[in-house]
Amino acid sequence: MKLNSDLKPGSESMRIIFKDTFIVRLENQLDFIAINNPANSRKFKNELFRLIKAIPSNPQKHRKSIWYDDEDIRDLIFKGYTIVYRINKSTVEIFGFVKYQHSPI
Repeated sequence: MKLNSDLKPGSESMRIIFKDTFIVRLENQLDFIAINNPANSRKFKNELFRLIKAIPSNPQKHRKSIWYDDEDIRDLIFKGYTIVYRINKSTVEIFGFVKYQHSPI
């Protein structure tokens, strides 16, 4: 699975970087979902990645993170999960995947 991608929203290019903390937690959750329903696991992943790929076109769209006092760290809410990301000048770093936890990493 290719997790780093180059996206070109409008005239600027923004790269999405998936940190290991996100990858490990997402893969664990996808494996758990797939135990009972592999099709739902694939659907979950596809829908989530569709939303993540849209971030560079409007990185401020999602709420400011509840865990960090930084306007550049945002929370994307998806089916009860929180995907935490950091907006940098030319990249978006996806680093947190949280459900019912106290910390995103």
